Amino acid sequence: MIKKSIKSFLKSIGEIGKQPPKQSDELIAQINQTTMEYTTLGRTGLRVSVAGLGGGGYSKIGQSTDKSQAESIYLIRTALDFGINLFDTAEDYDTEQIIGKAIKQIKRENVVLSTKKKLQNQDRLITGKELAIGVEKSLRKLQTDYVDIYNFHGVNLGEYEYVLAELVPVLFKMRDAGKIQFIGITEAFTKEPNHKMLRRAVEDDCWDTIMVGFNILNQSARELVLSQATAQNIGVLSMFAVRRALSSMKNLRKAILKLQQMGYAELETLNAENPLDFLFKEGGAKNITDAAYRFCRHQAEVDAVLFGTGNVEHLTANVASLLQPPLPEADLLKLKELFANVDNFTGHEKL
Repeated sequence: MIKKSIKSFLKSIGEIGKQPPKQSDELIAQINQTTMEYTTLGRTGLRVSVAGLGGGGYSKIGQSTDKSQAESIYLIRTALDFGINLFDTAEDYDTEQIIGKAIKQIKRENVVLSTKKKLQNQDRLITGKELAIGVEKSLRKLQTDYVDIYNFHGVNLGEYEYVLAELVPVLFKMRDAGKIQFIGITEAFTKEPNHKMLRRAVEDDCWDTIMVGFNILNQSARELVLSQATAQNIGVLSMFAVRRALSSMKNLRKAILKLQQMGYAELETLNAENPLDFLFKEGGAKNITDAAYRFCRHQAEVDAVLFGTGNVEHLTANVASLLQPPLPEADLLKLKELFANVDNFTGHEKL
């Protein structure tokens, strides 16, 4: 599936100064033997890969971790080789232009592009005119005539009514003009881990997709948002599947300790050294990150799981996890019981 090594790729475009990342033969073999899975993204009708590559996060496809543009382009093309067709970015990430370069030779209908614009312009909210200008800038950077999904980025409850009244009509006009196909909204999960804005948004009929924070440690979206989104046939993109707390056993231990200190008594009986030890057995998860991705991937209402990376090895491992079967039902039930009351923790906090 990987058609050329990163070394030969960089050499072919004149950039060989970087050390190629290691690629696990075992993981790549596992992916090569597994077909990427696709799903219909709610009312959009778009067929999207269950794994979506994000252009933000810690690494910004390598741009915040000292990778060259060529290495980031190689990463995106490796994702394409793995069958990923869903790519999410944002004006604020400054990675639109790299994604545009990476997919330039791909048939446009074979890629689903999602981008976003924040509402804030210094000490005020953007105007409709500024929003329209932002759409046009994103189109130029992505080197495309249209964006499949255009999202309002990180909206909180206090901003929602303004978005609805002043900005959504602008996107309706741009949709009618063929500049965008569908309209989405993403929550400010770190500020509203109890989904205040999205709980309001799923009452309205203007949203084709939402991006929602959902993970093992905070499953509150299941009851507060996901069932309502499904009822409206809104496409659901999951974010924050791993972040800091679920990236390693060391961080998991710190996160569980923090939750215990926050008063979640039901977590006090967990093994301090390996708090979720019941997950790691024959037929279970390989590690906490594998468990985290599989947990989100197989939540019934979730269409696709977004993740960010700047590393081919990390990309490979994430895709391998997202193509694995669900966690055992008994494990899922125990996770649901343990974290049923958590709605004020995201997994992104400093630990």
